Amino acid sequence: MQTAYLEIRGATGGDEAKIWANDLLRMYHRFAIKKNWKTSLINESVLKISGEGAFDLLKGESGVHRVQRVPQTEKRGRIHTSTATVAVLPEITEHEIKINNGDIEWQFIRASGAGGQNVNKVSTAVRLTHKPSGIVIVSRQEREQLKNRNIALSLLRSKLWEIEEERKLKTIEGYRSAIGRGMRSEKIRTYNYHQSRVTDHRIKKSFGNLESIVDGNLDKLISTLTSQTK
Repeated sequence: MQTAYLEIRGATGGDEAKIWANDLLRMYHRFAIKKNWKTSLINESVLKISGEGAFDLLKGESGVHRVQRVPQTEKRGRIHTSTATVAVLPEITEHEIKINNGDIEWQFIRASGAGGQNVNKVSTAVRLTHKPSGIVIVSRQEREQLKNRNIALSLLRSKLWEIEEERKLKTIEGYRSAIGRGMRSEKIRTYNYHQSRVTDHRIKKSFGNLESIVDGNLDKLISTLTSQTK
């Protein structure tokens, strides 16, 4: 059993980038369901996935995902290019990364559901601020404050791990040529709706049937990437 945190955020492209980030979140959620993995939404941008080989299969998804399509708000039918970033982080234990309690500031807030209605009348959601790094994490998944605190701490350890891994990679000469290492800033894939094609830039290979891929059918993309980057 492995656990992976997927943090997906809109980058360039304004509102369309935010819509694209939500589309990617849905894509990975559907992929996880097809794999019979357990999923939970930590907040609006972080999806937790647990299952056999989950992190090993998903780790190559980290990077910049670019979309080329006509937004629903576009009245003239022009194709826009937007991007979203995906970071795939493993679950890190307390023994691997120690966090000083004095470095953390907690805030407790009421969880709310769709439409803004209160899920409960007590402050079960948490907002964690890690003062040395400036990392802010919100967890509102659980109905119990303690569980949300533990989730926030777990995600913080994963984010601190990512910072350290990227620091290590940047000290390696030519690190950008290491295909599939999952740098958050690396452009890895373009989704072209007009041509119904997805291109993985790391292996210079394109795949058809874009709608099926965005609907969560990622096996072919992931298996091809894995076989060519071993």
